[in-house]
Amino acid sequence: MESIKEERKLLRYTYLLCIVLFVNMFFIGKNGLDKGALIMGVIICILFAYSHFIIRRFFPDGDKYILLFSNVLAVIGMGILYRLDSPTALKQLIWYTVGIAIFILVVVLFPSLTSFGKYKWFYLIATIILMALGSLFGDEVYGAKNWISIGGFSFQPTEFGKLSLVAYLAASLQHYGNDTKQKSDFVKLKALIEPGIVVMISLGLMVLQKDLGSALLFFAISVTMLYIATSKFKYVLVCLVLFMVGGFISYKLFGHVRLRVLIWGDPWKYGYDQGHQVVQSLISIASGGLFGTGMGLGYPTMVPVVTSDFIFAAICEEMGLLTGLAMLILYFLLFYRCMRVPVYSKDKFSRLLAVGYSTMIAAQVLVIVGGVVGAIPLTGITLPLVSYGGSSMIVTFFSLGILQKISEDGQSYE
Repeated sequence: MESIKEERKLLRYTYLLCIVLFVNMFFIGKNGLDKGALIMGVIICILFAYSHFIIRRFFPDGDKYILLFSNVLAVIGMGILYRLDSPTALKQLIWYTVGIAIFILVVVLFPSLTSFGKYKWFYLIATIILMALGSLFGDEVYGAKNWISIGGFSFQPTEFGKLSLVAYLAASLQHYGNDTKQKSDFVKLKALIEPGIVVMISLGLMVLQKDLGSALLFFAISVTMLYIATSKFKYVLVCLVLFMVGGFISYKLFGHVRLRVLIWGDPWKYGYDQGHQVVQSLISIASGGLFGTGMGLGYPTMVPVVTSDFIFAAICEEMGLLTGLAMLILYFLLFYRCMRVPVYSKDKFSRLLAVGYSTMIAAQVLVIVGGVVGAIPLTGITLPLVSYGGSSMIVTFFSLGILQKISEDGQSYE
């Protein structure tokens, strides 16, 4: 009962956040009062109220905070997108609606995920195809060849490749260590060769497509799942050494890798050309200070690709570093609730699947925020649930739907 009260309290705060954001947009419209902002705010409130009602009413056993924290982040994202570019925000609202629908359908229609562990070869084939599509048919956008255009609709196949890669690794590693008394260390090590090759092929394709963000993301997912499946830290160390060797080779062979590292080392030296994005991002964050310039009073549009890769810089400029920090705390809380799911999972496949999707979201946040603030070399990936991007929104809500389903199949949450 106490849990339900806390959920309702958070839901009311989310309504309040949405109302404040879009009433603000109503008053600072470019051509006077913007009624479209109010309409969009009402639609968003209805959508997340409906989604929470369905999950709470018909599926009361799982962790409801996964959906609640996700909705808070999505509200912040659509609010800042409306301030930056209202047509883009309207598109994001459509993708948000589709994402919520997918989340509910996964929870409602999917049977217990235990039975999905036997489709390893399907996940393997899907992973290889999705990873290779960009290399074969991709268009180069902002330096990375990872976009596919079909009938005027563009998407990143690697976004969906993340889903299949996690499913493949979960299916491949679920039997590791079974009957340990009957299997030698060499036999157990052989079981890791095939998934290791698949991961290396995926990383290699990402480097060829100049998609360094996805390469780093896939590595983080793979190492985390490997450690959870084997409980052997020595395997993690071996993977780290191999990754550093691969990174050094990539640095020597590929000019785009060297350029990213050089810009990271001294962005101001390249501030007028290749490092312009990073420099403008740092200036934008610094100009906002702790409390921000105020919505509509900053110049976040001076940062290139601000609606997707650099939306965190826009949030920090107009809403302040404190808001940026609050968002990171929200992501941490979302990650914490997601990582509670494997604890209650009934089988190893579901447990590894939950770990993989939780790590995918957390690693994506760390990689893009680290790049935007200059802590690591910049990688062009989206901030989950906040940045504009249809592929990212669908993949994230599908992952969260799987996590919600696993939590429903486990035991009740307090």
